[in-house]
Amino acid sequence: MDLLNTLVDKGLRRELPTREEALAVLATSDDELLDVVAAAGKVRRHWFGRRVKLNYLVNLKSGLCPEDCSYCSQRLGSSTGILKYTWLKPDEASKAAAAGLAGGAKRVCLVASGRGPTDRDVDRVAGTIKAIKDQNEGVEVCACLGLLSDGQAERLREAGADAYNHNLNTSESTYGDITTTHTYADRVDTVTKAHAAGLSACSGLIAGMGESDEDLVDVVYSLRELDPDSVPVNFLIPVEGTPLAKEWNLTPQRCLRILAMVRFVCPDVEVRIAGGREVHLRTMQPLALNLANSIFLGDYLTTEGQAGKADLEMIADAGFEVEGAGEVTLPEHRAAGGCGSHESAGCGSHEGAGCGSHESHESHESAGVCGTAVPATAANEARTDLVAVRRRGAGTDLAPNA
Repeated sequence: MDLLNTLVDKGLRRELPTREEALAVLATSDDELLDVVAAAGKVRRHWFGRRVKLNYLVNLKSGLCPEDCSYCSQRLGSSTGILKYTWLKPDEASKAAAAGLAGGAKRVCLVASGRGPTDRDVDRVAGTIKAIKDQNEGVEVCACLGLLSDGQAERLREAGADAYNHNLNTSESTYGDITTTHTYADRVDTVTKAHAAGLSACSGLIAGMGESDEDLVDVVYSLRELDPDSVPVNFLIPVEGTPLAKEWNLTPQRCLRILAMVRFVCPDVEVRIAGGREVHLRTMQPLALNLANSIFLGDYLTTEGQAGKADLEMIADAGFEVEGAGEVTLPEHRAAGGCGSHESAGCGSHEGAGCGSHESHESHESAGVCGTAVPATAANEARTDLVAVRRRGAGTDLAPNA
């Protein structure tokens, strides 16, 4: 099909698709899905081969957040029954990170709930980064601590952080429907601070919150403009006790189309399948590896993920290979610019648990092509059986899933 040939050509040249082309990817039919995956797969393999980067989350501080992000089980007033604990000590965090690294992860993502870190919090995280790096040569460390104040990104960089994650999550026009305690502009400002400090910026989105196709395209184009090195694509995990617990809008096919659209718009950046892949992609997870070149290993911040061993088997069975610690993730033209370079034309993202907001208040009832409602027959059935609150790993006495 002409559309896909055009998008492949543009992806190989790092040329931005038109908005109409991006929307057309999301509007393709199920009969065209494998063609879409094959086309986006050509772009993925051109820039990243068949390598899959593994990342591992460590939740340094769980729950107790003053922000009201509707998707988040750690939000203000949450009744989700998640683990709640204050800051892990550096040795505890390092021990948790070691499990993921032993399972093949090359990046550790240190996440803490809250609006943003105090200067004392930055000192805590600096100690944790040192502990992890002292014990694991060559490991990448990404921090995700919420909104940054002036000078904090620089201090994290000096402490040894390689990257900073802060997701835009959704389009600017619908942000206020999701969060009211901070703004979309606040999130953009934090990603900009990370860039300016020389950190590799990681910023992504959450799909499945009732947004339209236009919202999805808007946020991905905004990410490309911010030019992060990695873009995590989260699929909403509707956790009971959160305002979005009834939002089951995704099918495996729609998730694949979203990942393909992100790959076409951000051809040469690390596209990461983040939270919710087990819940919404289910048995089609291996197909998604043709679109994304990065995943999280094991559990997420507050919910359980697929068994780490199953992740590794899935990668091998699908004909991919785990990216080694000595391999450079990004293509040479991006990696050569150094962390935070604005010279390239890609985009990126993060998987962290910061907060964000919107300026306008459009309805979240629509979730279809170009803002139209998704037909009832296209809506995903609720799979609450696939959502389990994390009861192991960081903050517990049980071994982590890695």
